[in-house]
Amino acid sequence: MAEIRNRKINDSGWVRWGTLSIVAFTMMAAYFVCDIMAPLKTMLEAQLGWSSSEYGTFTGAYSFLNVFLLMLLWGGLILDRFGIRFTGKLAAFLMVIGAALQYYGMTVLAGDVNLIFGMKTGVFIASAGYSIFGVGAEVSGITVTKIIAKWFKGKEMATAMGVQVALARIGSQAAYSFSIPIAQRYGISAPVFVGLILLVAGLFAFFLFSILDKKLDRQVKEAAEEDENDKFSFAHLGEILINPGFWLIAMLCVLFYSCVFPFQKYATELMINKYHIAEDLAGTVAGLPALGALFLTPVFGGIVDKHGKAASIMILGAGMIIFVHLIYSLPFVTYWPIAIALMIILGIAFSLVPSAMWPSVAKIFPSNQLGTAYALIFLIQNVGLFGVPLLIGKVLDNYCIIGHANGVNEYDYTLPMIIFTGLAVLSLVVAIMLKVVNKQKGYHLEEPNIEK
Repeated sequence: MAEIRNRKINDSGWVRWGTLSIVAFTMMAAYFVCDIMAPLKTMLEAQLGWSSSEYGTFTGAYSFLNVFLLMLLWGGLILDRFGIRFTGKLAAFLMVIGAALQYYGMTVLAGDVNLIFGMKTGVFIASAGYSIFGVGAEVSGITVTKIIAKWFKGKEMATAMGVQVALARIGSQAAYSFSIPIAQRYGISAPVFVGLILLVAGLFAFFLFSILDKKLDRQVKEAAEEDENDKFSFAHLGEILINPGFWLIAMLCVLFYSCVFPFQKYATELMINKYHIAEDLAGTVAGLPALGALFLTPVFGGIVDKHGKAASIMILGAGMIIFVHLIYSLPFVTYWPIAIALMIILGIAFSLVPSAMWPSVAKIFPSNQLGTAYALIFLIQNVGLFGVPLLIGKVLDNYCIIGHANGVNEYDYTLPMIIFTGLAVLSLVVAIMLKVVNKQKGYHLEEPNIEK
């Protein structure tokens, strides 16, 4: 009888996974909007007159507020202080506001020739909206990660995180596959409008999740009184910052993701310029890593849950991404099947590292520090997501233009790919260091997640 009385709502697999699907829908919408502009770089240049530098500024704007105003840090503190329900709804609302501003900048202000901080008005407002969206998207990411850590504690945590990532990648793949066809038929701003509608639905999804989470909290309090020591305090911030595991995970995160997300923002143009893949198909090819992550991340998460080896899996993923970018950097490799094969390998690496990295954070830190730890890691990641696209855009404009046709520039991507290769090498070094420190500090990253 006592066992029945203490049974909580998340002990039911149907309820647990159903709850995950609700919050994962919000992240799916977020990833759709995050990547919706990536395949449109050439069209932006031809139709709205954006340069590679302006496109790089827009792409980097995603992380501007997170990096320079420390919005992710504040988001993590709010998360640990006020909980996942309040923070999740706030983050979803910010994403809606940001996407609306982005749409406004690309439509009403598209032809405005005035300058704001040296940028065309439309570019500035679209970038500002994307930056606000970036705050909401990143805070949503850490919130959903903490939700999974809460609802799947002692259960299939890595698998659940893998499934969430996989569902989010559906949003990415949809963006890469349908952005150009939608823009060609309904106008270049139409894909952003579709994303805005999805984000509104995602906001409502979080309200639905809040109902279930309140019930879980009531059951937890009935089973055991809340420990006062389990509440977040600012003293915990120092404990996080002196933990070597935090810094290694954070550095691996920023280096690895800087090799993936910024690269994908330019990958469509790379496929067109270097491998001569048709424009209609280039976006789909650039989105293949997201498609691979859709199927493989839950599989690798299941391996981590049952067999462990998280640190070793991160090393393998980092090594694979070095190979991908190195081959892309070779100027004489221009055969399109190789480009597609490399994208598939990138998708495998893109599945390996997240499936092992994010559950590892939950092993290194207690639950009352988890939101802030994730927020700080995401904050450091955003430094790369801000700086690398700007760097690549400047490099392309200043060193890589090789021609001009049909109103747009043609670029040689050799130097940008060398930059990505260097970042990938550094990520491998950090992954190896993490495995060494794991053994020294006893983080148990090589052990299974599921408690027997």
